[in-house]
Amino acid sequence: MTDVTAVRADTPGSPDTARLLAEAARAVDAPDLVLAVSRNGVRTVHTGGSAEPGPVPRELLGHELGSASKPFAGLLLARLVAQGRVRYADRAADLLAPGFPVHPAVRRITLRHLLTHTSGLPGLPADFYPQAVPRWSTDPYGGYPADRVVRAFLRARPRHRPGTRWHYSNFAVSVLGHTLAAATGTPWEVLLHQQVLAPLGLDATRVRPGPEGADAVGHRRDGAPVPALDTGGFTAAGAVRATPLDLLTFLEAHLGGPDPRDPTPRDPTLSAALTDVCRPLLRRGLRHAHTHTLTWFHHPSPYGPVLFHAGATLGQQAFLGFRPDTGLAVAATATRRVHRADTFVATAYGLLTESP
Repeated sequence: MTDVTAVRADTPGSPDTARLLAEAARAVDAPDLVLAVSRNGVRTVHTGGSAEPGPVPRELLGHELGSASKPFAGLLLARLVAQGRVRYADRAADLLAPGFPVHPAVRRITLRHLLTHTSGLPGLPADFYPQAVPRWSTDPYGGYPADRVVRAFLRARPRHRPGTRWHYSNFAVSVLGHTLAAATGTPWEVLLHQQVLAPLGLDATRVRPGPEGADAVGHRRDGAPVPALDTGGFTAAGAVRATPLDLLTFLEAHLGGPDPRDPTPRDPTLSAALTDVCRPLLRRGLRHAHTHTLTWFHHPSPYGPVLFHAGATLGQQAFLGFRPDTGLAVAATATRRVHRADTFVATAYGLLTESP
């Protein structure tokens, strides 16, 4: 059950792109699948999947992004820095709990360390697992609220000296969210809306489930439906929900093109933030082969560098990526939990890297 739609009213979608998306979709097994491509602002969207489509088109449903939420957190931090409200080098503990006694390594952790996975913190707090394991496949995060995330950070003993090693950490990015909320006196959800979602016109992007029928339903590997994700205190690391069309708008903003809905220039602090998050920042791995920006994975391709981030929840997957040199953006969503032989990320990544 598939459909291909050109979603920019004034320009027809590319037939070649439509064929490419239809071919790619055959490699992915999911109840619902959306593959959305923008080439210099011309959008083509392929929807399909093994389930019967519902009353709301798949590209208009809110999808859980999981870790693909992190580029939103990165852009928010970069904009606050551009506004002079915080600095990348600000120490998180000083903003989150001024004067509170913490381990010397925790005292050295900066906002940049938290976002770039170089803080020395583990992927999740050690005391997260006892409460999560009994409900690992249903609700592992909902029982670990924001105050526990903050307390776990303030009593942490980082594994490595901040800034010396890269270790992917949902814990660290969640702490970043709470720190920015404390530094600005604004709840994370409100801050994200004010600084990122509203300025970019992302009207169908949120950090909580929408009204009934507005969100895609995730599924386990066996096809059973999964309840909407509750991220507990880990909101900044994985709570964003967005329609595939909003995701294309988000990616197109990073490509530097004007907003076709608003001819006025963007706020200079937002433009500066969009530029900042695309700049290569650090290297890691064997022979420092892996490059990262403030918030995106950064890979070479035959057509120029690609920037991307993937994410998964208990029953959904998402992929966001763009190629600045050629004006290509790819947003993909699927409503089945990831598994070892899953082809979703490889398929979406191929759309970004294997075509001119």
